[in-house]
Amino acid sequence: MVIIGIVVGVIVLILILGFILTYNGLVRLRNQMRNAWSQIDVQLKRRHDLIPNLVETVKGYAAHERQTLEAVTAARGAAVSAVGKGVGAQAKAEGELSGALSRLLAVAERYPDLKANQNF
Repeated sequence: MVIIGIVVGVIVLILILGFILTYNGLVRLRNQMRNAWSQIDVQLKRRHDLIPNLVETVKGYAAHERQTLEAVTAARGAAVSAVGKGVGAQAKAEGELSGALSRLLAVAERYPDLKANQNF
C-alpha cells in the first residue's frame, strides 16, 4: 500500500512538474513573439519616418513626377494609420507602401543627379 502511494505521488509530482515546465515554455514563447512584433513595429515606424525626407529629396529633381510622389505620401499615410488595426490590415498597407516606394525608386533611376545626392 505504501509503495502504491509513493508511486502515485511521484507520478503526480512528475505531471505537475511537466505542466509547470510547459506553461513556462509557453509564456517564454509568447514573450518572444511580442518582442519580435515590437521590433517589427520599430522598424516600420523608422521606415515611415524616413519617407517624408525621401519624398522631399525627390521633389526637387522630379517635379513632374507628382503622381508618384502623391502615391508614396498616400501609401505612407495609410500604413501609419493601419498600425494597431491588425496584422492583415498592416501587411496590406505595408505592401502598398512597398509598391509605391518601388515606383519612386524607378523614377529616381531616371535622374542621375538625384542618385548622386547624399540625402538619397
